[in-house]
Amino acid sequence: MSGALRFEILGPQRAWFADREIDLGPGKQRAVLAVLLLSTGRPVATGQIVEAVWPDDPPANGPNVVQKYVAGLRRVLEPDRSPRTPGQVLSLTDAGYLLRVDPEAVDAVRFERGVQAARRRHESGVTEQALAELTAALDLWHGEPFTGFSGAVFEAARHRLVELRAVALETRAELKLDSGRHRELVGELVELVAEFPVRERLRHQYMLALYRSGRQAEALAAYRDIDSLLREEYGIGPGEALRELHGRILRADPTLTAGVPETGWPASASAARQAENRVPAHPSADSNPAAPAAPPSAPPPAQAIPAQATPPPRASGPSPQASGPLPQAAVPPYADLPSPLYPALAGLPAGPPSPFAVDQPRRERHPLPTWVSTTATVAGTLLPLLSFGTGTWLVMLAYAVRRRSRRLGLAAVGYLLTAVLLVFMIATDDLEKEDSAAEAFFGLGVLGLCWLVGALHVLLLNRWVWGRITGRPQAAQARDEERRVRREQARNLLHRYPSARLEFAIGRPDLPRAFDDGGLVDINAVPDHVLATLPGLTDAQRRQVAMDRWVRGPYASIEELSARCALPLAVVDGLHGVLLFLPPPVLTTDTPAVVEAGPTVPR
Repeated sequence: MSGALRFEILGPQRAWFADREIDLGPGKQRAVLAVLLLSTGRPVATGQIVEAVWPDDPPANGPNVVQKYVAGLRRVLEPDRSPRTPGQVLSLTDAGYLLRVDPEAVDAVRFERGVQAARRRHESGVTEQALAELTAALDLWHGEPFTGFSGAVFEAARHRLVELRAVALETRAELKLDSGRHRELVGELVELVAEFPVRERLRHQYMLALYRSGRQAEALAAYRDIDSLLREEYGIGPGEALRELHGRILRADPTLTAGVPETGWPASASAARQAENRVPAHPSADSNPAAPAAPPSAPPPAQAIPAQATPPPRASGPSPQASGPLPQAAVPPYADLPSPLYPALAGLPAGPPSPFAVDQPRRERHPLPTWVSTTATVAGTLLPLLSFGTGTWLVMLAYAVRRRSRRLGLAAVGYLLTAVLLVFMIATDDLEKEDSAAEAFFGLGVLGLCWLVGALHVLLLNRWVWGRITGRPQAAQARDEERRVRREQARNLLHRYPSARLEFAIGRPDLPRAFDDGGLVDINAVPDHVLATLPGLTDAQRRQVAMDRWVRGPYASIEELSARCALPLAVVDGLHGVLLFLPPPVLTTDTPAVVEAGPTVPR
């Protein structure tokens, strides 16, 4: 009978005899069978069964209980066996209980063997057969294995099988990408990314499938999703492979579409491939620079961009990457000079600051945590009340030192003088003599100023309380939200219409424009003076970014910027929503080059 038995553990546990499903009995009996199926063809000691099925509270008479469930399994697996006949499917040996079935009768064994066979075929170069083997093996899964069973044995087996399935799914996706089935793979990868959200190989394949399907914006959005997830949940960034793919997608690397029909490429990748075929790799240094090309939507003559100075031609020679770092004397201190790696950025001239230039960022000290601020406000309010105003000046002095406020310092001096006056009045008051109405009114005024007014003043120094009264935080939040929405709209516009970069000068606050992009800055295109307006950057960091960009070329992502310039994490987080990392436009014979202006004054 064992030749007709089949078992499923890759999902709900089930068993068949021929085409008839078998009722395996209660949960503990099923658990005993699951332990035996994990060791098909090998005997399992009674103690191991007890430890696996009852990991926390084993029964006192464990061997007898196991024997009871084994007898129940024999009745359902061999219904035609007489009671006193030794079992043929489930027998007792000197080493323990042995389940005598063909290993191929267990779906988990067939799955592992199918994955191994697919790997061998793939190594032999038979991709289609390997893909068919993997698909057949993965079709054996019907859910999570060993549901309802607890304990270290089942947890380890469950984890191992799920990991094997995840690797098989990644391998199948890789085979489909290699065979050009990226369009049909996108939907499958959406489900897999949701099931395994932190497996970076699946994210890598998802981004690549989207890009090869002409969905570059969605591929970049997929990278932002995994980047946000890893940073918020685990405090880390994506791995090197994902960062590299993200940079190549931003640069529209033609090698990403190798072997893919051109109809499936993104527009930027097609343009890059055409440009490679038309533009010489190393233009001669004697060629005259072409006249600047007007953007598709040219501004009115009154707002025309002033002509840019053409830098002197440089002698041809090996690039800095090939010849090593440049000498110190050959490297200018600012990035406004034309880069030796990227001498011309088509359509992106660097002019003087326009009326739309970026405002200087407001540099504030790090605020205290909310609980510290609240505790300080409560304690500072109680001190004037309990000291009848004589301690108000101490609270004001502490706030003046913390906020470096001259006004609060003057207020502290005023409260100190008032407290001294109050103490002097109390000390010199004659208790035998009745005070006049004017003296009593003056004394109550001084006491109220130090006591009640001082406590109210301290309460209003809390930024949250002051904001609730004046409404300023709500207005500031509304402005910040409006700018954030405008930045997202500008990013979406760039993803859908790359030419909008030139038409509306997105990310170029140094150019005259009427389009509001919410303060985006294209770090690969803006001149050096715009870098000084970026939030959180010190002057030394700004010079380092400018120098690194000039020598080594543009940045592909915020991670590359952070790695190349060793920026602190707090600075990187502040720049994440403001910076654009657009690749330099591809120069073609139809698009004249526009060379960025060099310095107009000696450095």
